[in-house]
Amino acid sequence: MYIKSMPSGGRPRAKLSRLPLAAAICFAIAAPAFAQDAGQAQAPASTPPKEQKGTTLETVTVTAQKRTENLQKVPLSIQVLGTEKIEHLHISNFDDYVKYLPSVAYQTFGPGFAQIYMRGVASGGDGNHSGSLPSVGVYLDEQPVTTIQGPLDIHMYDIARVEALSGPQGTLYGASAESGALRIITNKPDPSGFAANYSVGANTVNEGGIGYSADGMVNIPVAGNSAIRLVGWHDHAAGYIDNVPGTRTFPTSGITVSNAKDCTPAPLLECSYLAKKNYNDVDTTGARAALKVNLDDNWSISPTIMGQRSTANGNFANDPAVGELGITHFYPERTDDHWWQAALTVEGKIGIFDVTYAGAYLKRLTEEQNDYSDYSFWYDTLFGYGAYLYDNSGNLINPSQFIKGLDRYTKQSHELRFASPSDERLRLVAGLFWEHQKHDIQQRYMVPNLADSLSVTGWPHTLWLTKQDRIDRDEAVFGELSYDLIPETLTATVGGRYFRAHNSLGGFFGFSKGFAPSSSYGEAGCISPEPFHGAPCLDFYKNVKESGSLGKFNLTWQITPTKMVYVTRSEGYRPGGINRRGTLPPYKADFLTSYEAGWKTTWLDNRLSFNGSVFRQKWKDFQFSILGANGLTEIKNANQARIDGLETELNWAATYNLQLGGGFAWYNAKLTANYCGFTDLAGNPITECPAGTINPLTGDVVSGPEAPKGTQLPVTPRFKGNLIARYTFDVGDKEAFVQAAVVHVGERQSDLRLFERGLLGPLKPYTLTDVSAGIRKNSWSVDVYVNNLFDKRTQLTKYTECAEAVCAAHGVVPQYPNGQVYTITSQPRTVGIRFTQEF
Repeated sequence: MYIKSMPSGGRPRAKLSRLPLAAAICFAIAAPAFAQDAGQAQAPASTPPKEQKGTTLETVTVTAQKRTENLQKVPLSIQVLGTEKIEHLHISNFDDYVKYLPSVAYQTFGPGFAQIYMRGVASGGDGNHSGSLPSVGVYLDEQPVTTIQGPLDIHMYDIARVEALSGPQGTLYGASAESGALRIITNKPDPSGFAANYSVGANTVNEGGIGYSADGMVNIPVAGNSAIRLVGWHDHAAGYIDNVPGTRTFPTSGITVSNAKDCTPAPLLECSYLAKKNYNDVDTTGARAALKVNLDDNWSISPTIMGQRSTANGNFANDPAVGELGITHFYPERTDDHWWQAALTVEGKIGIFDVTYAGAYLKRLTEEQNDYSDYSFWYDTLFGYGAYLYDNSGNLINPSQFIKGLDRYTKQSHELRFASPSDERLRLVAGLFWEHQKHDIQQRYMVPNLADSLSVTGWPHTLWLTKQDRIDRDEAVFGELSYDLIPETLTATVGGRYFRAHNSLGGFFGFSKGFAPSSSYGEAGCISPEPFHGAPCLDFYKNVKESGSLGKFNLTWQITPTKMVYVTRSEGYRPGGINRRGTLPPYKADFLTSYEAGWKTTWLDNRLSFNGSVFRQKWKDFQFSILGANGLTEIKNANQARIDGLETELNWAATYNLQLGGGFAWYNAKLTANYCGFTDLAGNPITECPAGTINPLTGDVVSGPEAPKGTQLPVTPRFKGNLIARYTFDVGDKEAFVQAAVVHVGERQSDLRLFERGLLGPLKPYTLTDVSAGIRKNSWSVDVYVNNLFDKRTQLTKYTECAEAVCAAHGVVPQYPNGQVYTITSQPRTVGIRFTQEF
């Protein structure tokens, strides 16, 4: 492997709106595809499936290696959730399915704003708005759907399966599949017959509100060789976080703000009237239309268009000082996240080669408004920040800030690949890839009644403005070649990918000239007098170009037709880029090299499967994001880390009516070099920083490494596992079931840096239990479920709204001895019912 040779404000946010319920039900009409196939060859759509009553495990088909293959024959650690399991576990969104994938860890800040990690490759930190590209690639069918901010939160209805590919996938998937890939495979149009279904449900959340959902699908054959599939959904997720009445007094001005409904304004008292129970409800509405046309026996075209809108109110975190499900905020909080994607897949044959073209255009728009008054309060408390904010008459004003953000993303990708026959001794998959994505960033940090002289020119009441364009380009040629050294027994595979990346960021960030007359950025730091997309000027532009190669080697031994072992060396990478604070040096690409040994086995006449792998990964110069001054994310390369791990999965058809399954992952992820907290002037990480070392970027004297060698990496637990049991039985002429699912997640560290993790505290371990029961007759079924049966208050994410060292305040405010730390928790106990009918 060789190589030649952005930040953010505040905290992330939430998401998305609605299609009329009648329209969703109009779509309603189809038997879900129960076969876990490649999403292309499905069971006849006109026959409603029944519960499987057999003493053998079903065959699971995947396309992880760009071919349709039996999961048990793929020398790769893959966890799969098929159609049945998605339905059985009541999975409807990202939070639902990721808890059943032991190799996946994540931080979440609300729907649509998750940061995903696999196999312990997690640095934590703050990466909202325009941070590093994700280290896990997320795909919808053949197309990548990972924007610069992160992946789309796709509603999980009429889905064939979810594939979690663990470990570096650099050869076939490239950038942003550094530590793995998640693939969401939809059910495809089926020309063999008409099918339809619908599902409606309702639920109630403990200490929260009432939720409901309606989903529908119709599959219509056209002219014998074609079919169209229409899917629609609407989901209302109930709120459970209360915006509790409270006040806050700013020491510099003496102004008090209150969110109480019965507040009465006074000269030094301002009212927002925003106190509300069940503050964080979400409405999600979307649709998908897919067409498949078989031109002849060899060629087909499959255009798809899909869109979704989610509108999330409130905030998904709680402030422990307020209550376990409470928060006290003073400005409106809302996020509107809507996106659509048009995709085209063309499949055919040229000579002996299968040819596939997959292209897509994605457009995403997120609008947000967030309370950011914590930042104002702590800076006023520590530094008298409020003394610098006044109105046009010179009077001190309430210094509370709120954020109004508008992030526009566009992404287009094209892949052309060729695959030789899969039954030949020598097999090849090779192709070309091109991707272009753009992020138009607009973030306004607003203070009502702010003087015109302190506001960014042309942006009233705006203390700080970020108006930037980020463009990431990726080009690659890739291939994997497999050869059966001993037919049907011993196979060797070599793979490679050559890539070129070109990433740029430029625009305006900073204060007005009246507020910061000597700043090196903002209006005082303009490098061009011309306005930039409505901002006063351009105050920086930078770009970085990289090229390199990735490799893979695999040796697979098929010991018997049902037992296989393999060893793999693979590489993945993530491109470098430009910090949104333009005065910082660019951050460099980071690389992951994995050494893995695994097994795929089936026992007891195909009644039991036992798969697993052990591995060691070396992570070089990994990118680490922190929340720096002015609430901007700063991205630095942070030296080396090593992750040792074990992943296993077991499925057992114990009897014809009892199915057991489960899996777990164990990781030991730690630094193998000091993290000093700064780089040299070129952006290279510093490894030695004893007390007294001078930071070359700031001139500050440091007291030692912020995280010494041997420090555990954050976010990922040492252990994560799940166990699922489902028992089916007959009740007269009906089929019934009972099911229980248990998920355990071990303790995680909240931050890489020792000081910050001491303030935030660890993320405590938790165990969640979900139970359900139901009955089915012919084409209809009804089931009831209880998620989070014991109503656990988990700790998924902890964060502050300003740099931890500032928000700590060191006991200045007795209510917050360690600073104001927010915690995001799982949804409280939820009891629901669902009715489904198939046609």
